[in-house]
Amino acid sequence: MRTFGVEEELLLVDAGTRRLLAAGESAVARAAHLSERVAPEHALTVELQQEQLEVVGPPCSTLAEQLAAIRAGRRLADAAAQAVGGRAVALASPVSDAQPHLVPKDRLQRIREHGGLMVADQLTCGFHVHVAVGDRTEGVAVLDRIRVWLPVLLALSANSPFWYGAESGFASYRYQAWSRWPTAGPSEIYGSAEYYDRQAQAVLRSGAPLDDGMLYYDARLSARFPTVEVRVADVCLEPQHAAVVAALVRALVEAAARQWDAGVTPVQASQTQLKAWSWWASRFGVEGDLVSPRTGAPAPAASVVAELLDLVQPVLAEHGEDEEVRLVVAEIVTGGSGARRQREAFETRGDLGDVVDAAVHASMPAPAASEPVAAHEAGEAGLRAG
Repeated sequence: MRTFGVEEELLLVDAGTRRLLAAGESAVARAAHLSERVAPEHALTVELQQEQLEVVGPPCSTLAEQLAAIRAGRRLADAAAQAVGGRAVALASPVSDAQPHLVPKDRLQRIREHGGLMVADQLTCGFHVHVAVGDRTEGVAVLDRIRVWLPVLLALSANSPFWYGAESGFASYRYQAWSRWPTAGPSEIYGSAEYYDRQAQAVLRSGAPLDDGMLYYDARLSARFPTVEVRVADVCLEPQHAAVVAALVRALVEAAARQWDAGVTPVQASQTQLKAWSWWASRFGVEGDLVSPRTGAPAPAASVVAELLDLVQPVLAEHGEDEEVRLVVAEIVTGGSGARRQREAFETRGDLGDVVDAAVHASMPAPAASEPVAAHEAGEAGLRAG
């Protein structure tokens, strides 16, 4: 069984006003004495801007472990935020109008000088899933075979309809803002670890990225761990959704590795095609159509999500996770991802503060770690019908 771990980026907001709070470094400093009590296996770090935190979780073996780890990590981040007068919230983009503040670290300052205005308002929160691989050869084989399914994961996680006080029209505007980086987005088919490395070195020689940490592909080989790192998703509003997206990534990696072992060739979709598929997923999420990797044409989101579930079903069944994953995915497809929840909170009174307030409650729940992942069965029939 492959282990998998997650990194969640969270926004910091003022506990009273619900507006962005530039206190990342202070919150991380306060976390030192909290982590042993709240989440001893987690690390809390700063990110690009002072208005965000990153929670690094431990490797997990099961969906239940992952859900418990995500909840513990969020509790740690929120406790640290409350210590400086704030709250941590799983929003993938800034809801209110504000000017973010760069964390004063040398590397980040170099990035700011290098990227100019593009970096000045870059405040996005992603969800990164690390899945163990045997070696770099297997890792590249996996990357070549999962790339066509990443837009579906983006759609399921979409949680960023607002951008600095404006309705973006996108389910995941984070993906649009993040895609301004020259190395962000879909990758090509590599074929071998050697070609992967040659392409990385060629991009680095161009000078567009300052270092290999800025190779921001939707999925890549980790430079620090023996893992494939899938980076396409928004941070999910609800812990259950986050855990299930992570479980889908783990199952997709395993299914891809089995295809490679069986000699199944990757789907021959170009980077240009995948950019179009990803744009579509970013624009509509699960609210409209998605592009089917099997046909290359749009189809109802429920149908394309069902294709992904069919692909990974044998792996999920072996892990005893098939039913729970299907229930939560059905809930997302029929009830909406975080993007819809944010819009519904805004529609009540037209107040963006209500969006943040609802998100604080949704993303920082306090049920027991033993609570089942799938508490809702509504919507499963709709997914099957799709």
